[in-house]
Amino acid sequence: MTAATTKTQQEQWIVENQVFQIFDLFADLPRNAKSALVELQRDNHLEYLTKGLKRLDPSFCVLDANRPWLCYWILHSIALLGDYVEHEVEDNVVDFLSRCQDPNGGYGGGPGQLPHLATTYAAVNALITVGGERSLSSINREKVYMFLQRMKQPSGAFRMHDAGEIDVRACYTAISVASVLNILDDELVQNVGDYILSCQTYEGGISGEPGAEAHGGYTFCGFATMILINEVNRLDLAGLLDWVAFRQGREGGFQGRTNKLVDSCYSFWQGGAFALLQRLHAILDEQLANYAPQTGVASGISGGEERSDGTQVDDKTCHFKLGGTNASCPVNLNSIGYNFVKQPVEMEALYQRWALQQYILLCAQDMDGGLKDKPGKRRDFYHTCYSLSGLSLSQHSWSQDEDSAPLPNAVMGPYANLLERTHPLFNVVLDQYYEAQEFFDTP
Repeated sequence: MTAATTKTQQEQWIVENQVFQIFDLFADLPRNAKSALVELQRDNHLEYLTKGLKRLDPSFCVLDANRPWLCYWILHSIALLGDYVEHEVEDNVVDFLSRCQDPNGGYGGGPGQLPHLATTYAAVNALITVGGERSLSSINREKVYMFLQRMKQPSGAFRMHDAGEIDVRACYTAISVASVLNILDDELVQNVGDYILSCQTYEGGISGEPGAEAHGGYTFCGFATMILINEVNRLDLAGLLDWVAFRQGREGGFQGRTNKLVDSCYSFWQGGAFALLQRLHAILDEQLANYAPQTGVASGISGGEERSDGTQVDDKTCHFKLGGTNASCPVNLNSIGYNFVKQPVEMEALYQRWALQQYILLCAQDMDGGLKDKPGKRRDFYHTCYSLSGLSLSQHSWSQDEDSAPLPNAVMGPYANLLERTHPLFNVVLDQYYEAQEFFDTP
């Protein structure tokens, strides 16, 4: 007797059927027609994004508390496409986000709304993407720091807002903002690593809070946070790699959780985890060498000196393995994001890059502009942003350093599909990140 299929199985088969129909059609086309289908519709995407930045229809009222996110998703997508908006529009964005900035620190979802860590992250990234003195100087770093301190919890984690939820997303948005604004210190970092460690599950991924299910978005957030606070060696990276590798499905895109459907936004959340792993080859290799298959956990880091708290220090990778400051290996927390992206890539991509690019270009791209979750869904700014971000990371995944352009065989379709490079920790275009880093590093 055959067991009844579940709703999840049925939905998966429907999605696979839609995707493979597209792939079969693509395979049967002549070469010139194939080239047209995998071409990034850059002009149409820019038109869709620019219109959205200037005016949204009434249906977007449900996103009233997410307006800084809309600014970030649209502006970052435009920057990835190598374009920019008119000066008047940039000024309007800066003016609007300034009205979202709370007098006591942080940014709300709109003028007069409660300051929130998620919209603070979005607003700061949007202002960095706009760039220039007027935009960057509009951020009150002193008040932002005070807001972050208020959200800091005794457990080491952060609340999203006053009386709000405590989760890994809050840790990432707080630490990311502090790092990119050059205000990260030991007080903000204290015990954050302990909280994130408590969220790494038996699967290897990271959950939103202790005891929950591993999730792609939270895995990226927790992983990136551990790098920014210089405690990434405390994670079970071998287990994390194992979990995230199995999230790439038959469709070529990524799912967010075990047994869930493919979704193009995880092109960044899961693809970003691979981009981070590529620069941690020394720690990963060491953990894999000491991996214990029978228990599914790393047996520990070997080599180097042992600190008083029991963690290991390896001089070769000290910069990314030592938490805090040590006389033999001093660490400036605020320089980690800059130094990390300068770290040469010495490991090939750990996932099927072309399969992901094919899914994004053929199944997530709306030919009239914008990108979508999967076939049958509507385009939106969120999926446009994170699909393009994941596409950028995939194209640049085997560039030796941040200044070298990818070879043509790293880019599916015409080389004109190449996007600007995004910072894998903060997800802002590198040139804009460097400008902000220099601006906020000036006394």
